[in-house]
Amino acid sequence: METFVNTTVALLTVLALFLVLALPSLIGLRHEWRVDRELRAARESARPAQKSSSKPTEPSTATWYAEGRRSKKLVSS
Repeated sequence: METFVNTTVALLTVLALFLVLALPSLIGLRHEWRVDRELRAARESARPAQKSSSKPTEPSTATWYAEGRRSKKLVSS
C-alpha cells in the first residue's frame, strides 16, 4: 500500500511540474491564436473597402525621369 501512495504522489508531482512548466507556453499559444483570429477578421472586413483594381500603380515616365535627374544632381554636388 505504501508503494502505491509513493507512486501516486510521485506521479502527481511530475504532472504538477509539467503543468507549471507548460502553462506559460499554453497561455502564449492561446494569445497568439486570438491575435491571429482578430487579424483575420480585420483583413476580411477591410477587403470590400479596397479599390477594385489590385494592380499596383507605376510612376509615369516623366516622374521616373525627374527622380533620376534629382538623384544625379545630389550625387554630383
